[in-house]
Amino acid sequence: MPLALLALAISAFGIGTTEFVIMGLLPEVATDLHVSIPVAGSLVSGYALGVVAGAPVLALAASRVNRRHALAGLMLLFVAGNLLCAVASNYPMLMTGRVVAALCHGAFFGIGSVLAADLVAPHRRASAIALMFSGLTLANVLGVPLGTALGQRFGWRSTFWAVTAIGVVSLVGLLLFVPADAVSRRETVRAQLAPLRRVEVWLALATTVLGFGGLFASFTYVAPMMTEIAGFAPGTVTWLLVLFGAGLCIGNAAGGRLADRFPARSLLVLLALLCGVLLAYRFTVASQAGAAVTLFLLGVVGFATVPGLQMRVIAEAGGATTLAAAVNIAAFNLGNAVGAYLGGVVIDARLGYAAPNLAGAALAAGGLILCAVGIQRGTRRAVRAAAADPAAHPTVAA
Repeated sequence: MPLALLALAISAFGIGTTEFVIMGLLPEVATDLHVSIPVAGSLVSGYALGVVAGAPVLALAASRVNRRHALAGLMLLFVAGNLLCAVASNYPMLMTGRVVAALCHGAFFGIGSVLAADLVAPHRRASAIALMFSGLTLANVLGVPLGTALGQRFGWRSTFWAVTAIGVVSLVGLLLFVPADAVSRRETVRAQLAPLRRVEVWLALATTVLGFGGLFASFTYVAPMMTEIAGFAPGTVTWLLVLFGAGLCIGNAAGGRLADRFPARSLLVLLALLCGVLLAYRFTVASQAGAAVTLFLLGVVGFATVPGLQMRVIAEAGGATTLAAAVNIAAFNLGNAVGAYLGGVVIDARLGYAAPNLAGAALAAGGLILCAVGIQRGTRRAVRAAAADPAAHPTVAA
């Protein structure tokens, strides 16, 4: 395994911890800052929208820069944002810190995922991306539970101090392990923007928004859902997050292998399964055993879609991939924002803390439909290209 992949995974661990740990601390943040749970949930949406805003701008700015320098600069921005969160004395200040930390997210994963794919043989590209994203899954197994426990014991600000330290360690890892000659492909701005004129690329991006939005409509409110409905003690939330994180690890690894072997079919199946798990969660959350098992399955299925969703956009984008990959990371986080917002809407409508699961199932179903349409269009385009130039396209993969 190239050490650069390890450095990327370590960085992903830090980014994933700060992104997801707020879910386990919503009650503490809401109480301390005197806001409601749905308002505190907007910290998830604020982070996600920061990713959406920062991804295309910073990806374009870094597209002609040495990748090691670009990734290190983005990690410095991450450290600054989390430091602001750690010293935040009110809700607006905390939201500002979240947005600043989020600005680096999309560009970092966009550049990092393309670099990861370039470091390995073509038939292992999805697996390499999955290895980088394993940092996110480990963040949910270790970072988020430990961060939640730390925040519950010493106050939520202590968690952000810890994340700031992780960011510094990540920065050192990038400087040590990412090759000095890891230079971007020096694509022009025009070349970077070209894929965004294709309908198939936008369908792939929209699939990411709706599919991942379905996961976050539920997961954003996991703490109140498990304590208020399933009846778990607040201190148990840490271990439930470990269970969810274990599901993410399994799903991420399996999703990478499936995306390498069956890129289109596996994504359709996984989105359908995600919809089904969310529908089941609406009812299983009434019992502790059912809620725990379904939370684990939600992690498995939800994160198994990630390598396939990222590879689909990269494949549809063709040669110019850095911006497209970064925009898809923004799409993941736009899905987070949409899911968190809709989950809050149904809670505010007094439909109960289990209702976000139904909102999530609806979003996942929409992602499944768009994915099917995009795959069908891609297949037709490949058939037309093969008919026009049989020598260049001897076979058309289904």
